[in-house]
Amino acid sequence: MAEDADQGVRHLVLVHGRQQARAMVEPEKRKLVDIAAEVMADEAGRIGITYSGFCLTALPHKRLPDDAPWEKRGHRVTLLVEPGRLKGSPSTFVGVPYGARARMILLYLQTQAVRTGSREVELGRSMRDWLQRMGLSWGGQTGKTLREQAARIAACHLRFDWDGEAAAGYEKGGFVRSGLRFHIRTDDDRQASLWEDRVVLDETFYEALRKHPVPLREAALRQLTDRSVSLDVYIWLAYRLHTLDKPTPVRWAALREQFGGASSYEQLRVFKREFCRALAPAVNAYPEARVEVADEGLILHPSPPPVSPRLVAVELPGGGSSIPTRARKSKTR
Repeated sequence: MAEDADQGVRHLVLVHGRQQARAMVEPEKRKLVDIAAEVMADEAGRIGITYSGFCLTALPHKRLPDDAPWEKRGHRVTLLVEPGRLKGSPSTFVGVPYGARARMILLYLQTQAVRTGSREVELGRSMRDWLQRMGLSWGGQTGKTLREQAARIAACHLRFDWDGEAAAGYEKGGFVRSGLRFHIRTDDDRQASLWEDRVVLDETFYEALRKHPVPLREAALRQLTDRSVSLDVYIWLAYRLHTLDKPTPVRWAALREQFGGASSYEQLRVFKREFCRALAPAVNAYPEARVEVADEGLILHPSPPPVSPRLVAVELPGGGSSIPTRARKSKTR
C-alpha cells in the first residue's frame, strides 16, 4: 500500500499552521513541520542552480581514504571523481570532496556562474553572505570544514560519462581551473579575507553546466544544508518530477544504485529505512512534489518544478536564458 512521502506534514501546515501542526505530530516529525513551513512561507524567491549530472549522481556522503577515487552510477550517467595531489608533494593525496559542505560550495559556484553568464565567479563578501543565508557560519569548526572541502574541490578531477554520448563526456576535467583557496584569518576580522577574490570554473564543466542547468529553490537548500542525502534526493526530484507525463515507479534496487554506496546500505532493508528518513525532509522542502512510498519502491507523479520559469526569468536575467522554459522529457538530461 502506497503512502505519501511527506508523511502528511505539508497538509497539516497548510490547514493548521506551523505552531498547531508541531503540536499535532510526534516530536521526531517537528523538524519536518519546520522545513515545510519555512519553504512554503518563503517570499524572497531566490534560486540556486546545479548541473543535471549532479541530479543523477552525487559526491560521497562520508570521507574516503585520501587516495581513493569515487565512482557513482546514476540513470544513464556515471560520475568519476579522482583525488588531487598536494602541490610540492606529489605522493600526498588531498582526497575527494564529500558531505553536505562540499555540495553547498558547489551549489554556490554553479548558481553564480549561471547567474552572471561567466565561469569567473566573484567571492569575498558575496560568498560569506550566501553561506550565512544557508545557516553556515564561516568561523570555528564550520569554517575549518569549508576550507577542507574547498581544497578537495579545487584539487580533484572529474568526468561525467553519459550512456551513448561518450563524446560529450569529460576529458579529465575538474570543478575549478583556479582559485578556491581560503586565506589564513588574522586576529583582526576587518583585515581578514575568507576567500580569494574569484574562482574560475573549469571550461568543460562550465559549458556542460550552461547547457544543462537545473533550477532549485534556495529556501529548500537552506533547510537541507546539513542533510547531504536529503539534499541529493531533493535535487533529483527537482530534476525528474516535472518531466513526467504519468505516474512512474522507481524500484528500491534502482534507488539503492543511485543513492546507496556506504557500507550501511549493503542490505536492501537497511537502505530502505535510511532512504525513507532522508526522503521526508526532501519532499517537505519541495511543496509541489507528489511522491508515494510503496512496497516495491517509489511512485513519482508529474509535479510542477520547484521554481517556475517566470521566477527563473526574474532571478537570472543575465544568465538564465539557457534554462528551458518547458519541462524536458525524462529520457533527456
